[in-house]
Amino acid sequence: MTSSIHDGGEGLEDNDFEALVARTAPGLYRFALSLTGAPSDAEDLVQETFLRAFEKRETFRNEASPHTWMHRILHHLAIDRGRRSGREIPVSEVEDKWRDDAYTVDSAAVVERAEMRAELMDALVRLPFIYRSAVVLHDVEGWTMKNVAEVQGLAPPAAKQRLRRGRMMLVTALAAGTERRAALRGVPLGCWDARRRVSDYLNGDLDREEAALVERHLESCPTCPPLYASLVGVQAQLGALRDPDTVVPPRLHDRIRAEALRDR
Repeated sequence: MTSSIHDGGEGLEDNDFEALVARTAPGLYRFALSLTGAPSDAEDLVQETFLRAFEKRETFRNEASPHTWMHRILHHLAIDRGRRSGREIPVSEVEDKWRDDAYTVDSAAVVERAEMRAELMDALVRLPFIYRSAVVLHDVEGWTMKNVAEVQGLAPPAAKQRLRRGRMMLVTALAAGTERRAALRGVPLGCWDARRRVSDYLNGDLDREEAALVERHLESCPTCPPLYASLVGVQAQLGALRDPDTVVPPRLHDRIRAEALRDR
């Protein structure tokens, strides 16, 4: 991380904002993509970050560099959006494993998976958000612990603990990937690829080829069919809320009629 990014002292005048966007957008997008695992979600986060920063540009007081300030905004927006997934691995379980002297992993398999971008991203998005953020900022973006702590609103020791836990969880997730991949060998589409298509599949919006891939995945995957069945069941119950015999309360009818007569 170069000193020009984190030197502080910059203002956020209107005529400087376009330059700030150009300078920070690539790093913000990488950060958002690593946090969400989905390009569309990352784009939404970056767009919302710049909108929020533009709205609050007059409140910037140079307490941190504009670059750090922008990442802090994105970090908080991601938390506000509740980006929690059922795929996240529990930190307590991982720490229990690492405390056990007998626990180990196949390092060659872990490194081999980490060398494949899709596999590394799949493991990374399984980290709980606060730990994923620390790993991405420090180990992907090359930020110092001081800057990571500033973005997360923590004291440096707490930020270091998040980084330590995040790294442990990432290694454990990569190690567990061997068994997960074996269970899914031969199944078309990855689970996330299938799950993000399920809503369109339910609506009949997929073309024949994509629909067939989703169906084949659901026939073979050990984890996705219950999720699909739940979506179908919940959708059916939501449909039952539509009562064609709904009656407008008489008082509301009278209010509407009175407003209509008054406007004549």
